[in-house]
Amino acid sequence: MAGKIPDLAATVRTGTGKGAARQSRRDGNVPGVVFGGDVDPLAIDIRFNALLKLLKAGRFKSTLFNLKVEGHDDVRVICRDVQRDPVKDLPTHFDLMRLRRTTKIALFIPVEFINDEEAPGLKRGGVLTVVRPEVELVVTAGDIPDHITVDLTGKDIGDVIHISDIDLPAGAKPTIDRDFVIANISAPSSLRSADDEEEGEEGAAEEGAVEAAEETEE
Repeated sequence: MAGKIPDLAATVRTGTGKGAARQSRRDGNVPGVVFGGDVDPLAIDIRFNALLKLLKAGRFKSTLFNLKVEGHDDVRVICRDVQRDPVKDLPTHFDLMRLRRTTKIALFIPVEFINDEEAPGLKRGGVLTVVRPEVELVVTAGDIPDHITVDLTGKDIGDVIHISDIDLPAGAKPTIDRDFVIANISAPSSLRSADDEEEGEEGAAEEGAVEAAEETEE
């Protein structure tokens, strides 16, 4: 099940329409509407600075929130739209959608790596390079996983871990329709340097042998 879902604090907005929305902005808020869930839409306000901080953090539209409005039950919501000022590019209005437990949504789920002590490649000094620390998955709102797990048991230097190598939660699937890379285990820099040096020596020896042969022929 889902871990800690971030809270999104809001207040009920008195009045609707353009006049009420303008007043909300003058008061330092951003007006918005919560819809869906077989109940009437609810006009709300969120403090401008709080919303701007969330927008700057990124992925506001793909984050599940626990909406807290005084006088109303907490409800899970996801943003469906943020309108911005065409000149200043600052938020002027937003739409949130209530989610049923069976609603399918796309969210970024963290990737957790386990059993690193059972990975021969890491024991030999290999380096785990994480390409995707989180993966966007389509999941049901009532069964959102805390994370997806990558088992490193038996992984050696040169091994590449793809999304197809991971057992995803039931009903979850990636939003990207290809077998993309999650991580890989690469050789340590010292080993790479030694290999490069050895290849250089072998190349020089081979080049020297060719030159000697050419001189003999002359």
